[in-house]
Amino acid sequence: MKEIVPSVPPIVRNDVASVQALYQKNVVPSYGRFDIALSHGAGSYVFDVTGKRYLDFGGGIAVTSLGHGHPAITEALIEQSRKLVHISNLYYHEPQGRLAEALVNLIAPGKVFFCNSGAEANEGLFKLARKFGHDEGRYEILTAFNSFHGRTLAGIAATGQDKVKKGFEPMMPGFRHVPYNDLAAVKAAISPSTIAILIEGIQGEGGLTIASPEFLLGLRKLCDEKRMLLLMDGVQDGYFRTGRFQAFQRILENAPGAEKFLPDGISMAKSLGGGFPIGAFWARAPYGDLLGPGTHGTTFGGTPLGCAVAMKILEIVRREKLADNTQMIGEYLKTQLQALAKKFPHVLHEVRGLGLMIGIELAQNIPSLPGDATKTQAIRFVNLLHAAGLLTIPAGTNVIRLLPALNLSQREADEGLGIIESVAAKLAG
Repeated sequence: MKEIVPSVPPIVRNDVASVQALYQKNVVPSYGRFDIALSHGAGSYVFDVTGKRYLDFGGGIAVTSLGHGHPAITEALIEQSRKLVHISNLYYHEPQGRLAEALVNLIAPGKVFFCNSGAEANEGLFKLARKFGHDEGRYEILTAFNSFHGRTLAGIAATGQDKVKKGFEPMMPGFRHVPYNDLAAVKAAISPSTIAILIEGIQGEGGLTIASPEFLLGLRKLCDEKRMLLLMDGVQDGYFRTGRFQAFQRILENAPGAEKFLPDGISMAKSLGGGFPIGAFWARAPYGDLLGPGTHGTTFGGTPLGCAVAMKILEIVRREKLADNTQMIGEYLKTQLQALAKKFPHVLHEVRGLGLMIGIELAQNIPSLPGDATKTQAIRFVNLLHAAGLLTIPAGTNVIRLLPALNLSQREADEGLGIIESVAAKLAG
């Protein structure tokens, strides 16, 4: 008998399971994912498919610089898409030139190459260094232990973490690792083949370790003496994340001799497009002319659409004084979190960071921490925060990263602090 009225659907649909099933069947399983399926976001909040709301302190791993669903980004996308979405880099277009000018003005005289991601930006720096040293037979780049420079074959060779290299040996030659913040070790590691040093101002994936002013200034002096390039990976710690455009600018504030410091190249991505994929590297004069026609290229780098979005984000950052907000709210968060670490020393060991790039190092072997014991403490703690309505990012085995939007409000900061305190209090008993 034909039904006249369709049957009543179930009251609760397991949309999370259906989304996960789509992934399990069709998506390469190269990520360890949390059991959350997100559907939409607004500002510093995201919502999953069940309707649960989360305060987002992960920011897409330092990407969503203006939060989610920002109307200015939507308007920039719509306006530019009506004009020109894509042309190849065989032609000129004004948005790319304007964005390059803006980035140069934020750093120093030089030139910019546009790409699509942080890994590609670092690849550009690798090629820049090799081109610089080619005629002398110098090609080796020193990077730091616990660094992270991307997932390409060159990126994992550059990265100072063994876990990203497993299964992809032999590594691409030309990279060696040195201890971070150890200038003597860097000096000792230089060989006749060494042409550059690549360093992060703050090691994000490596657990939120900040370069000392002495280390950065010493690297600059060393590179000048040895005629090497000093390159900085600003993919995660750049774009006002620390309260200045690049992390080294914040780290070296008021440091004697800081006015003479300038890297030779900087990679950028993540927050640059606020979620729209765009990356870039800047090379100071005269190195910006090393990669001439035919030496480097990309299909999608620096499209009119991507550049228009990036310019709009920069406009909002300036107009709303978000660099100042990042410093103010970041310092507030760090101070309050340090107070929580003193209150719950058996759960929270240490808090460190600059601006809105903050790391919470957990105490060792928290006995009351629930969850799969084969998972790291960081992942298990993050799962507890998820359950309480806060998204954060693990770093290494024992550090929680906070990388929220640059326009985070104090009310939202207090909400996040309350969630972290409630979780820490339960674990402290």
